[in-house]
Amino acid sequence: MRKATWTSRSAFLMAAIGCAVGLGNLWRFPYIAGQNGGSAFIMVYLGFVFLLGVPLIMSELAIGREGKLSAVETMRRLVSRGHNPIWMYIGWISILVPILGLSYYCVIAGWSLEYVFKAAMGTFTGVDAAGSGAIFQSSQDNVIGSLIWFSLFLFATVTVISMGVKNGLEKAVKIMLPALFVILIFLAIYAMSTGDSAAAIDFLLNPDFSKLTPRAILEALGQALFSLAIGVGGLITYGAYLPDDVSLPKSAGLIAIADSIVALLAGFAIFPIVFEYGLQPSEGPGLIFATLPIAFGQMPGGILFGTLFFVLLSFAAFSSTVGMLEPLVAWFVDKGKSRVKMAWGSGMIAWSIGIFMVLSFNVLVTFEPLNFIPLYEGKNLFGIMDYTVANVLIPVNALMIGLFAGWAMTNEMAEKQFGFLHGSKEFTLWRISTKYIATVAISIVVYMMMFGNPFA
Repeated sequence: MRKATWTSRSAFLMAAIGCAVGLGNLWRFPYIAGQNGGSAFIMVYLGFVFLLGVPLIMSELAIGREGKLSAVETMRRLVSRGHNPIWMYIGWISILVPILGLSYYCVIAGWSLEYVFKAAMGTFTGVDAAGSGAIFQSSQDNVIGSLIWFSLFLFATVTVISMGVKNGLEKAVKIMLPALFVILIFLAIYAMSTGDSAAAIDFLLNPDFSKLTPRAILEALGQALFSLAIGVGGLITYGAYLPDDVSLPKSAGLIAIADSIVALLAGFAIFPIVFEYGLQPSEGPGLIFATLPIAFGQMPGGILFGTLFFVLLSFAAFSSTVGMLEPLVAWFVDKGKSRVKMAWGSGMIAWSIGIFMVLSFNVLVTFEPLNFIPLYEGKNLFGIMDYTVANVLIPVNALMIGLFAGWAMTNEMAEKQFGFLHGSKEFTLWRISTKYIATVAISIVVYMMMFGNPFA
């Protein structure tokens, strides 16, 4: 039985929300929504969050709290009760995904940290599209600088995890998550008051279902899973620290609501600026680092707005990276190892892999070692890692969690963890969602990610 527990329900919720809220909400969501027509896509996305996301979050937390150990040892404990050994893959993927994800996620997070200082120093003042692109390219080309920013972010994450659940994780999220919401609300209000709020409201709240293609629906489902950190391993790990008197259905609902609010507020903070300065909402991944700085350099108060925006990105990324490192460290702690030593040892693993992720944007940018595999054709090391983690391992793990919850989790375990009586409306809704709807929907996503989008 693990001794570490959350000191309060609010501490757990902030940690779990922080695990879910990350660059997926602030970096990926705006451009994905922009590429798929805005509000109609957002409505479908929110539907998936609550129809599928909440039951799956409940299931991950239930698995963790039932085992009260790391993801691997929790699944080992459940398998020992008579479940098929195949479910052990949930545990192994749940520590493999976050440590691999950490190795390249901190590269993007390092950019956001670097851009805090660039924005504060007025680097974007008066910059045009070519100038902003050159600044971003210069950051990627600077090998030593990129390694430094990446290392700073990763080792800050290691430092927090090495301090433990109460003194590290809790204290960090109690500061950063409220700050994240305050900054985001301020930026949304400022953007709506100085940017093209009418166009942003129309784009975000006036659905045009003619733009809702089958491809957009599938991307909305994939974004919902990505945004909620389902299948990443953090929620199982955090659930293991959760006292038995905390309601999992209510907690899952609050996590989904908070995550959705962050994504929507990000839209209200970004799209008024995008429309005011004639930028394209469907710009793609470069929207944050290459396109928005053009607006920051022209808008009133752009230095303050830009600085706070990248502080916000850094906070969101950090709340996720601590959730990525904890699953592997928790496994080592379960095996009797020192948390401090294992935090730094795990950090060194991520750092060693991350060096190659950094070099993928400069020295190794054209190195594409898996071109002979159609799935990885044209992808360098960063692209291979990103695609494998985000488009293969996470959906596969989410599918396995859905299958386990829907088909293998006993009624007794579900009743104990959720507080629903077998046969009640709530129990039936959860069971149908995980057993049929989620597994079919995620199977489609897995197929799409691994074999291509048939609606592209």
